Amino acid sequence: MVTKDQIVQWLQAFATLLEQNKDYLTELDSEIGDADHGINMDRGFKKVMSQLSSVADKDIGSILKTVSMTLISNVGGASGPLYGTLFLRAGTAVADKQELTDEDMAKLLQAGLDGVKERGKAQLGDKTMVDVLSPAVTNFHQALNEGKNAITALQQAVTAAEQGMKDTIPMLARKGRASYLGERSVGHQDPGATSSYLMLKSLLATLES
Repeated sequence: MVTKDQIVQWLQAFATLLEQNKDYLTELDSEIGDADHGINMDRGFKKVMSQLSSVADKDIGSILKTVSMTLISNVGGASGPLYGTLFLRAGTAVADKQELTDEDMAKLLQAGLDGVKERGKAQLGDKTMVDVLSPAVTNFHQALNEGKNAITALQQAVTAAEQGMKDTIPMLARKGRASYLGERSVGHQDPGATSSYLMLKSLLATLES
């Protein structure tokens, strides 16, 4: 079971990773975007941290929905709506729950991915966060179907996510600001894919600790 405390710890761990990687994410974004992804995500999650204590006694769905609303109102560019939708759908999938089974975790991850795909109209291969989230979710489901537990499944998911992140480097961007660059978007790692990898990596680190 994944507890509510672990979900809160995950959000704190992700916020810390974003702060540590703020300059790196912004540097990636300076190549193919507005040079603000790291700054925006760090600011958004600092705001999330300031709100967490007020919802820490609520159910997991409510906590994730609060994250969503905070990001939508505080993160600029495409990242706010995309991450906001991810956490909103994830929260809806586990509404009213105080702890999560392995199947609940699968639903949470799948709902987050589906939300991002619908909101961003992106598919695998478009050089976006979907290129990290999609293989991660596929591998998570696959591992559970093979009888593995959530932590082992998440280890496989994070390995797939890391590969998906690296796979964005040679891709031609088809969505967002990067798509305006055409061929010049090739050879650069996607910043949204990178922050999505950090999100999953921090989830795994929290559950393993």
